[in-house]
Amino acid sequence: MEPHSLDPDMSLNDSLSINATNSSSFWNEPLFPPVMDKLINILMVVTVFIVMVSMGCTMEVPKIKAHLMKPKGVAIALLAQYAVMPLTAFVLVKVFRLTGTTAIMVLICGCCPGGSLSNILALGINGDMNLSIVMTSCSTLLALGMMPLLLFIYCHSFPHLQSAVPYKDISVSLVMILIPCGIGILINHYRPKYAKVITRVGMIIMSIAILIVCISSSVAVGGSLLNLFSPPLMAIAALMPFIGYSFGYIISSIFKLKQRERRTVAMETGCQNVQLCSSILKLAFLPQEVGILFLYPFVYGSVQLMEAVVLIVLYRSYQYYKEHTGELYLPAAEEDKAGKSSSGTTGEDQ
Repeated sequence: MEPHSLDPDMSLNDSLSINATNSSSFWNEPLFPPVMDKLINILMVVTVFIVMVSMGCTMEVPKIKAHLMKPKGVAIALLAQYAVMPLTAFVLVKVFRLTGTTAIMVLICGCCPGGSLSNILALGINGDMNLSIVMTSCSTLLALGMMPLLLFIYCHSFPHLQSAVPYKDISVSLVMILIPCGIGILINHYRPKYAKVITRVGMIIMSIAILIVCISSSVAVGGSLLNLFSPPLMAIAALMPFIGYSFGYIISSIFKLKQRERRTVAMETGCQNVQLCSSILKLAFLPQEVGILFLYPFVYGSVQLMEAVVLIVLYRSYQYYKEHTGELYLPAAEEDKAGKSSSGTTGEDQ
């Protein structure tokens, strides 16, 4: 099935500091020759398949069941994931007056579920790893229905944009991507000894593939790659994850989750699955529609990682200061016990 075509005039971002005529030609030109474009598509499909199998290998059925039996934490986390981030993307698109493919790209970034990187970040900030993995699992599985629904809702506010979103192609891409995740869950359930090896190999392959795609794209477009670093797009890349981290923590605090659960929800909310986003842009749109924009999620992902690292460093520094000033330091594993023995939230964590 052919993806929907966009009106060339709609693929411009009025706020980009590029001449309108040149910008239209740039965004709508295929990035690669047809043969190379197919090879890149195959590489991305194979890579995402392996990465999603690896992600599935981190998901444990008993832990998922345990959290689903007491779903408060998961429900609040999913609320933050699928309410805060899509709304944030929508507001930023309006504020920076993005249009066409650029607007759809940002909305897709905002509607994507959390990725496996969020599990690593949750570990770095002494979060609840069970909740992190379950939230990643649930948000990934729910993406099949939530992403098309959210895009349908938010695109109504943009003239002529509603008919330009290839819902069917996005849904097909999600099915193709989520099936390997299910395979990974089955491997971890029935052959757990292979799960860790597959996870390590998957992360290595993902890193190599991203490097290959970025280098080949840089060679193909040369200095034009700098257009991805335009002020509006970089502002969105900086603001969206920061708002996600902040509101994830605030919402979980309102519902009185434990401190380590609040940190987990913050990381999961602000950290999007950029590999999934890039793959959808590459597979669901024609090359002349998406052009170089399918690489933007990697720029966005780099910024969200840097912001998360800053938060982790600040948290670790705070814990180090508390520990060395004589105040009690509680490792993450002990916070639940402390929370049960304390009447207030202040005793759950330092």
